[in-house]
Amino acid sequence: MVDSSGRIWLIGGTTESVTLANAIAFRGIPCTVTVTTTAAKSLYPQTPNLRVRVGRLDTNGLEQFLENHGIVAILDASHPYAVEISQIAISAACARHIPYLRFERQQLNSQVSSELDNSPIIYLNSFQDLIAGNYLHQQRVLLTIGYKHLPLFRGWQDQSTLYARVLPSVTAIDLAIASGFSRDRIIALRPPVPADLEKALWHHWDISVVVTKASGVAGGEDIKRAVATELGISLVIITRPVVDYPQQTSHVSVALEFCVRYV
Repeated sequence: MVDSSGRIWLIGGTTESVTLANAIAFRGIPCTVTVTTTAAKSLYPQTPNLRVRVGRLDTNGLEQFLENHGIVAILDASHPYAVEISQIAISAACARHIPYLRFERQQLNSQVSSELDNSPIIYLNSFQDLIAGNYLHQQRVLLTIGYKHLPLFRGWQDQSTLYARVLPSVTAIDLAIASGFSRDRIIALRPPVPADLEKALWHHWDISVVVTKASGVAGGEDIKRAVATELGISLVIITRPVVDYPQQTSHVSVALEFCVRYV
């Protein structure tokens, strides 16, 4: 029988975290999942052993959270680009000697042969590199990067024709509008987007450059690569931030073994 004296902290916000939460709930492991939006909460199972906390955690509130929930181990399945929460969790784990495991979605091979592609696939280390370069000038650009980075492109609205694809949430759409995107240049869809729909959207808007993150299969990166190659459209991929995780896995079985070990 699972000991209820301690709980796992599952940092959520990804499709992988939902898969992990279901597996954890099935085994009756006490767990608290953290997500940032009410909409995300509905994706997780509702069971007595699984709690879902909505709201952002920062350094100031983390100590109380760890104490109130009796956290004995941290399973970090946050988005690969959600660096801040990972760094906060790692710091707390080190300070309090709490076991930490990063669950990272697998990356696609970034070595793309130009001989096999009809168009270049450009890898950049940051959005700053993209903004500082000349990749977007006078292009028709589709941004599939989430909503948080859209304000970076406000200054490009007069230099390019920009379109944004964001999650179907009021927060995402409102920020897109505040960043200078007119309503006819915003589409709200949850990834991954099927290849046929990707092609239709790119054709409809006469897109010449697509910007995305190295989000793996879960974020539809593989589909965007294939469509870009087929249509001869440039694809700019922002590589994942480098974080020094104490330990890491991409296997659900390993993550579950970690949870069982500490509760």
